[in-house]
Amino acid sequence: MITDTVVVLTLLALVALSNHACHAFYLPGVNPQSFAEGDPVKMKVNKMTSSKTLLPIEYYRLPFCQPRGGPKMDNENLGEFLAGDRIESSPYVLNMKTEMYCEQVCIANLGVAEQRGMKKNKFVRAINQEYHNNWIVDNLSAASKAEDETTITTRYWQGFPVGFIADDSHLAYLHNHVNLEIMYHPVEKIGDEEQKYRVVRFTVEPFSIKHDFKSSGEKDDFTSNDDENQRSHTTYDMITEPDREPQLASGQVLFTYDVHWVENLDLHWASRWDIYLSMDNAIPAKVHWLSIANSLVIVVVLSAMVVAILLRNLRQDLARYNRLATDEEKADDLEEKGWKLVHADIFRPPSFSPLLLSVCCGTGAQLLCMTFWTIIFSAMGFLSPARRGALLMAELLFFVLMGSVNGYVTARMYKTFKGKAWQNATVCTALGFPGLCFSLFFALDLIAWGYGSSDAVPFTTMLVLLVLWFGISTPLVFVGAYFGYKQDAIEFPVKTSNIPRQIPDQPWFMSIPFTVFIGGLLPFGACFVELYFILASVWMDYYYYVFGFLFLVFVILIITCAEITLLFNYFQLCNEDYHWWWRSFGNAGSTAIWVFLYSFVYFQQLEANSLTTYVLYFGYMGLASLGLFLMTGFIGVASTLWFNKTIFGSLKVD
Repeated sequence: MITDTVVVLTLLALVALSNHACHAFYLPGVNPQSFAEGDPVKMKVNKMTSSKTLLPIEYYRLPFCQPRGGPKMDNENLGEFLAGDRIESSPYVLNMKTEMYCEQVCIANLGVAEQRGMKKNKFVRAINQEYHNNWIVDNLSAASKAEDETTITTRYWQGFPVGFIADDSHLAYLHNHVNLEIMYHPVEKIGDEEQKYRVVRFTVEPFSIKHDFKSSGEKDDFTSNDDENQRSHTTYDMITEPDREPQLASGQVLFTYDVHWVENLDLHWASRWDIYLSMDNAIPAKVHWLSIANSLVIVVVLSAMVVAILLRNLRQDLARYNRLATDEEKADDLEEKGWKLVHADIFRPPSFSPLLLSVCCGTGAQLLCMTFWTIIFSAMGFLSPARRGALLMAELLFFVLMGSVNGYVTARMYKTFKGKAWQNATVCTALGFPGLCFSLFFALDLIAWGYGSSDAVPFTTMLVLLVLWFGISTPLVFVGAYFGYKQDAIEFPVKTSNIPRQIPDQPWFMSIPFTVFIGGLLPFGACFVELYFILASVWMDYYYYVFGFLFLVFVILIITCAEITLLFNYFQLCNEDYHWWWRSFGNAGSTAIWVFLYSFVYFQQLEANSLTTYVLYFGYMGLASLGLFLMTGFIGVASTLWFNKTIFGSLKVD
C-alpha cells in the first residue's frame, strides 16, 4: 500500500512541476490579436469590485464618462454572468504605439443636487467602500501601480481604486486621471508583410488632479496642473468628507488620461498571464511546496499508523480467529472477542434513514467526479483565465453531466439496503442538493438584485440554469438510477442475522463528538494552506491557476479522509459497535465543518461592515461546505465499505 501511494504521489508531483508549462497553453478560442502601428486597440471596462461589500456593481452605475452612442456590452457566456462580469465598451481611445498626453475624456457631472440632500454622493460612497475599477485591454486585465513616498508597487488583482481617503484630512479624493502604460511585443515578420505587435502587459497608474477648465460651447477647453508633485495631493473642486456634510465648489470634474507604450522583447504573448497566475508574486511556489510537504507528512504518518495498527493487528486477529481448535486445546480457550463478534451485524442496513444516506452518498459521488474532472481539465490548461467564466461554467457542466453517477450510486446503495421506495429515492436524488443550491442561490440573488449588484443573475440566465437542471441533470439521474436498480445488490461476504446484537458501552474516545473532531481535523490540516489561496481567488479577486498543486492536495485529501476513517472504523469494530454507516460518513465529512469554521477566520481579512456582506459570504461558504461534507462523506463510506468487505471476507465463520 505504501509503495502504491509513493508511486501515485510521484506521478502527481510531476504533474505539479509541469504546471508552469500550462501557463503558456491556450485553446484555439483564445487566439492572439496583432496590431499594426496606429491601429485602434479597444479598452473595455468590467464590473467594479470591493472586498468590503462583496457586491460588485456595473461600471456605469457611477456617472463615469460614456462612449458615444452609449456603452455596448460584450457577448458573455454563462460563467461570466454567474460570476457577475459585465464587460462593456469605454470612451478611452487607444492606438498602437501612439503616445498620448492629458487627453480629455469628458466633463462628468457628479450630481450636485444629490450631494446637497441627505444622500451621500455615489463616488464618495464607492470610495468609502473601497471599490476598484477593472479595465481590460486586448482581454488582459489592468494591473494597478501605486506610488508612495518611498516605493512604487504594482499588483495584478482587484484593479485600481476609484479613489482614496486622505489620512490627514479624511477627505474623499476621486481618481480622475490615469496613466496607461501598455507593453507590446513585436511579432516576427514573414516576408514583406507589415510589422505588427501584440499587447503583453497593461498597467494603470491613477491620480487625482485638480484641473482648471472652462466650458465653451461644443468643445471643452481646459488647462491642467501638470506638476508631477501635485498629482497625489490635489483634487478637483468637489471634495467631501465621508462623515460630514459635503463641501461643494462645483459638481463637475474633468477626466483625462495619458498613454505610454513600452516595447518588451523578453515578454511573449503566450506568457503574459504568468504574472497574474503567480498571484502577484506575493505567494511564491515555495509556499505551495511547503504546503505539499506538510500534507505529505500527515499522509505518511497516517499511512504508517494504518500499516502498524491495522495490518499488524489484523493479521494477528485473523490468525487467532481462523485457528482451529486442536486436541490439546479446548474451544473455550479460544474465546472470541473483538470485531469477529459483529460479523452477523456488520452489514446490517443503517438504522437511521437508509434513503437519506443513499442520496447523500450519490450526491457526494457526483461532486467528487465533478471536482476531479474540473481539476484535470484545468491542470491541462483547457480552462485558461483568459477565457473569463470558463472555470465556473466547466464546474456547472461537469456537475450536470455527472448526474448519471449520482443516480447509479444512489440506486445501488438503496437496493443494497433493501429499500422499496425507489421512486422517492430517485426524485430526492434529482431534486435534493440541486434544489437546495438553487433555492439559496435565488435568495442571495434577490439580495444582490435589491442592492443593484452585477452579481444579480438576469432572468434569462436563471432559465438556462433551470433547463440544465430539469432538461439534462434530472434525466441523467433517472438514467443512472435505472441502470443502478438493474444491477444486483452489493454482495457481502457474511450473512446478517435477524436479531441485532446488543452493543456494549463505548469508551470516551469512541464517542461521536471526539471521532468527528479528530476525523475532520487531520484532512483539514493537510489542505488548509491551499484552501487559503482558493478563498483568496474567490473573495479577493486573485487569479488561481496552480491546479497541479491543487490536484496533489485533492489526492492527499482523499487519502487522508479514507485512512482516518478506516482507523476509527477498526477501533469501533474492536469495541463491538457495528453502526458504522453514518459514523464513517460523518467522520470523513467533518472536514467540511473545519473548513466552515476556518471561513470565520478568513472573513476577518475582508473588513466587511454590513449585514448583506455577512449573509452573502456565509451563505455561499455554507453551501460550499455542505458540498464538501457530502463529497468527503462519500469517500469515508466507500473506503470503509471496501475495508469491511475485505476483512470479513478473509474471516472463517461457522
